[in-house]
Amino acid sequence: MQKKEYQFSFDVYESIQDLTEADAKLLSKAREVTEMAYAPYSHFKVSAVALMNNDEMVNGTNQENASYPVTICAERVLLSAVSSIFPNEAIDTIAISYNSKNSAVPISPCGVCRQALAEYEERTHQPIRLILSGMQGEVFIIKNATDLLPLSFKSSSLKNSTK
Repeated sequence: MQKKEYQFSFDVYESIQDLTEADAKLLSKAREVTEMAYAPYSHFKVSAVALMNNDEMVNGTNQENASYPVTICAERVLLSAVSSIFPNEAIDTIAISYNSKNSAVPISPCGVCRQALAEYEERTHQPIRLILSGMQGEVFIIKNATDLLPLSFKSSSLKNSTK
C-alpha cells in the first residue's frame, strides 16, 4: 500500500482594502454584479466576474428557476458566456461574490462548478486564479481552480475507458 496526501494553500486577506488595485477592482465589480442575479426563491445572489487574458471582463450570475434542477450557478453562466464571447480565450482571474442575509464569509464554488472550472483550465492550458468573498469581510485568493477539486474527472479519463 502507498499513502498519498493532498493539500493546498491559499491567501487570506482581512478585507478588500488589502488587495492589489486590480484585484480590488475585479472584486468590487463582482460585488456590484450580484444585483443582476435572478434569485427570487433563495434570495442568495451570486456573481462571478472574469478578467480575461485579453483584459476584457465578463459577468455571470446565478439564475434560479421554480423547477430547482433547472437553476444554474454563476460560475457556469460565466463560463458559458466567456466561451460564447471569446471562444478558447484563457481566463486570468475570476472574482466570485454573493449577497445574502449574512455575506461576510467568502463563498466557494459548488462541486459541479469546480469540475467546470477545472475543465476550462485544462481546455485553455492556463490556471484560473480565484478571488472568493462576500459583500464584506475576508477575501480568499486561490492560485488555480483545480486546487479545489483534487482527483477531478478529466478528458484523459475518457481516453482510458474501453469501448
